[in-house]
Amino acid sequence: MALYLLYETASGYSLFLAHGLDQIGQNTEAVRSSISDMNRFGKVVQLTAFHPFESALDALNQCNSVSEGLMTNELRNFLELNLPKVKEGKKAKFSLGVSEPKIGSHIFEETKIPCQSNEFVLELLRGVRLHFDRFIKDLKPGDLEKAQLGLGHSYSRAKVKFNVNRVDNMVIQAIFLLDTLDKDINSFSMRVREWYSWHFPELVKIVNDNYLYARVVKLIEDKSKLTDDMVPALTDILGDEDKAKEIVEAGKASMGQDLSAVDLVNVQMFAQRVMDLSEYRKKLYEYLVTKMNDIAPNLASLIGEVVGARLISHAGSLTNLAKCPSSTLQILGAEKALFRALKTRGNTPKYGLIFHSSFIGRASARNKGRMARYLANKCSIASRIDCFAEKNTTIFGEKLREQVEERLDFYDKGVAPRKNIDVMKAAIESTENNDTEMKEAATDTSGKKSKKKKSKSEIAVDGEPMSADKVAATNGDASEEPKSEKRKKKKDKRKLDEEPAEDLNGVSGVDAHEDGTAKKKKKQKKTAEDNDEDVQAKSEKKKKKKSKSEDGDE
Repeated sequence: MALYLLYETASGYSLFLAHGLDQIGQNTEAVRSSISDMNRFGKVVQLTAFHPFESALDALNQCNSVSEGLMTNELRNFLELNLPKVKEGKKAKFSLGVSEPKIGSHIFEETKIPCQSNEFVLELLRGVRLHFDRFIKDLKPGDLEKAQLGLGHSYSRAKVKFNVNRVDNMVIQAIFLLDTLDKDINSFSMRVREWYSWHFPELVKIVNDNYLYARVVKLIEDKSKLTDDMVPALTDILGDEDKAKEIVEAGKASMGQDLSAVDLVNVQMFAQRVMDLSEYRKKLYEYLVTKMNDIAPNLASLIGEVVGARLISHAGSLTNLAKCPSSTLQILGAEKALFRALKTRGNTPKYGLIFHSSFIGRASARNKGRMARYLANKCSIASRIDCFAEKNTTIFGEKLREQVEERLDFYDKGVAPRKNIDVMKAAIESTENNDTEMKEAATDTSGKKSKKKKSKSEIAVDGEPMSADKVAATNGDASEEPKSEKRKKKKDKRKLDEEPAEDLNGVSGVDAHEDGTAKKKKKQKKTAEDNDEDVQAKSEKKKKKKSKSEDGDE
């Protein structure tokens, strides 16, 4: 059986024929040793066809498809032209050696060409790669290396650009910066406390919050200047008037030493820097919340934005987190404790980063492990929905959070929770209902616009107002009545309206109304009788005409 080798390079596709080889009898070590000698290898492997790429963009597209295990139309045409044709119902007397089993299976599915990928084929392809520049005569030295370098840069650049829509990289950087900011703000605020305590040591016990302490330091500056006039400004910062008065009284009887103007300026500048960092930390947290609601809304609604971002950053990306089983997700962040436990044959950790969730803190010490396992299960479901779902919704995350709450009640009170199937069905129905409501709202808005356009077209056609007859003609439901009859009806209505509700003879309004209806009926009868008389007169005229015509014929 003949063996063909498909080799993909940066410059194009090439097809080689390996003849005179017995694959069963050949040893991979013998092939490996014979590859280095071109004289021996060139007798066994020969170039049959070469198809160069049209441009660098074409090379990049072909490289992307090959890396994903897909056969392009160009590759299919190249193989069908250069490989021997196989008759229907008969087995092929050759096989195609490929480097990747994925593309081999795709080629076999599309073209029914038998493909193989094993150590023997890989060794032959390694020899082809080694001596490729000698097989193609017109190839100049250095051209292949330049093509490989350019394709490598464009391929890696395209892979990086592929992650632009997946903005979980921004979440990873934001959560790292948030953690470092927390550490830095904590250490800097401690330094401000220690530095300013030499001047005003009593302030540390009164104000506990770091950010508020820095603001108070910035306001007070020198404790000797503290007066009762500063109480309103201190209450604005602290939100408590009693604390503000306590600070003023403590400043009057403070045991701290006096500082020079230069030292106070440096303390003020450092306090301002701590305040700026704290404010930036708040803005960064808001940015992280918005990003998490865009990228992983279900995970954020289930476990919180910060814990969800830490899980994504520890896993590397949202796709990596979605690929993790729930048992791995449960102990993410506790790898050291896990391997220590495996070494010492001790108890393995029950939770990692999930421990920061409020659910595990609310659970009793006996049920913390169970709660961590259940929460990891729901987090893995939420991350997979966020990663692979087409539309961003928080419905699944809210339903999963309800399930975790029910599980907590089950552990504490023994209340039986709902089944997962029922909860997921309810979530799917609610998403479908939301989609239908959105579609209906869109159709309503479009319908209103079309109605407005129709009404405008009815009012004026080509800039001229439409007459009553035209409007009646355009609307099929409108009855076609002459203008004279309409005017008569309007006059009758006016007469009825002008009639008094109660006559001078003492007739009530009801009797007047009855008289009006009776008059109407009489008028209708008269019009009906007139119509009957007109019809009878017309029929008599027709009979007279017919009789006259008959007499003329006679």
